[in-house]
Amino acid sequence: MNTKIVNFGEILLRLSKPGYQRLTQGHRMLGNYGGSEANTAISLAYLGNNVEYVSRLPYGAMGDAALMHLREYGLNVSHVVRGGERLGTYYFEEAVAMRNSHVIYDRKNSAMYSLKRGMVEWDKVLGDAAVFHCSGITCAISRDSMESTMDALQLAEAKGLTIVCDINYRKNLWGYGMQPHDVIYNMMQYSDIVFGDQNEWEVASGVKHIPFNALDAGYVINREAYQEYFRKMHVLFPKCKKMVMALRNQLASSHHTLTGLLYDAVHDCLYTTKIYDIQPIVDPMGVGDAFVAGYIHAHQKWAADNQYCLDFALSASALKNTIPGDQNLVTEEEIISNLTSSGGRIQR
Repeated sequence: MNTKIVNFGEILLRLSKPGYQRLTQGHRMLGNYGGSEANTAISLAYLGNNVEYVSRLPYGAMGDAALMHLREYGLNVSHVVRGGERLGTYYFEEAVAMRNSHVIYDRKNSAMYSLKRGMVEWDKVLGDAAVFHCSGITCAISRDSMESTMDALQLAEAKGLTIVCDINYRKNLWGYGMQPHDVIYNMMQYSDIVFGDQNEWEVASGVKHIPFNALDAGYVINREAYQEYFRKMHVLFPKCKKMVMALRNQLASSHHTLTGLLYDAVHDCLYTTKIYDIQPIVDPMGVGDAFVAGYIHAHQKWAADNQYCLDFALSASALKNTIPGDQNLVTEEEIISNLTSSGGRIQR
């Protein structure tokens, strides 16, 4: 039985100033690797999955270094395309107290930006795969990147793969003339599993989201309202069997509440889980990617247990808030332990 999970997207160099400095301050910058799809792929590999990451990277030291980072976590990068001008980057100003975080993308004319249709040998990549994971970000980078994504989706559907779509709406990336709603809506028509936060589901569907105003872990979810919401989503996206929504309320830069929902469209059943009251937040980047990776991993192992898949995915996402950098470097054992413990104890 095929077990390979294919992730398609752009790995980025993340640059930020140390010690909560603004981007306009200081003289030193710290570098990490990020990028939503790469974050998901690395988390999945760290959990022990068979993962192939597909992207395009430039020749030279920067592309080589990014490949070394991916290989360090055990990813198969045999179909990464080489070429293009440069590695994509983003600049991240960390949030602190009442000051929000700030992201500046620098991805135009990157190697992935100029990826052309036909450069990726999709038939070889997907021939022995079980799951294909893609993201709205890859569709936002450029028209070429979007068309490559659609080619992969069509072939993955034809081969009977499980298709996982992360809506991943980033308004500052869309600049080549296509409307985000139209492209993401089309992408989701191929998808068996769709993930997004409440605002991203609104962008994809055009249906206004239900506010999540949890101030602590005692907040009560309006199950009836969400079930009716997802029934509307199933009419719009009939192929989708599992719909996953992350709910986060940012009370302060270092204090968030976080939970998730799972709708089984086949059985018209909504699943809810606990609310994590997380304080302090160490690094919120990649929290959604950790949720997606946790869910894909759980779905591959315990697909029949919807409640456990949701609980596991949320636990993985909550733990990411405690880890600096973009990637969720936690094990299955740690995620399961976090489901039933309050945390903070010494593991001997």
